[in-house]
Amino acid sequence: MSQSHLPPAPSSYTEAPAPSPVPDSTVLGVLAAVVAALAAAGVYGWIISATDHQIGWAAVGVGALVGLAAGKAGGRGPALPAVAALLALGGVFLGQLFGIVLIFADKLQVSAFDILGQGASPLLEVWKGAADPFTFLFLALGGYAAFQTTRKTAA
Repeated sequence: MSQSHLPPAPSSYTEAPAPSPVPDSTVLGVLAAVVAALAAAGVYGWIISATDHQIGWAAVGVGALVGLAAGKAGGRGPALPAVAALLALGGVFLGQLFGIVLIFADKLQVSAFDILGQGASPLLEVWKGAADPFTFLFLALGGYAAFQTTRKTAA
């Protein structure tokens, strides 16, 4: 069999360009979740101060927002749902603390910075004194919502 039917081999070829480095999507997902947790904590704290109550759907909203940010920005990283759940717990907790700060600032007619200037210890004591089963239920709901939302929205 003759090889004359084959096209001539190219004398030179160019290599495909190296793929551009892809940022670690897990890190991006965690960063997005941190930002979402902080923003949602502020809104949750405001809701608590405006209503003078914790509201379960708002805690779920904190978790859902954190999970959405983690899942959309971070993709399917295996650790992301657990990290998002922990960050949502922190977001709900910070929201509860911020709500206490805003309530005290309003009742005492001082700025929130004056309350925060007293340090974390008195604030944590107030939180402990005000904590009831719903406080912990709302923490759990936020974490659960973040875990499930991260899993379902992962790109």
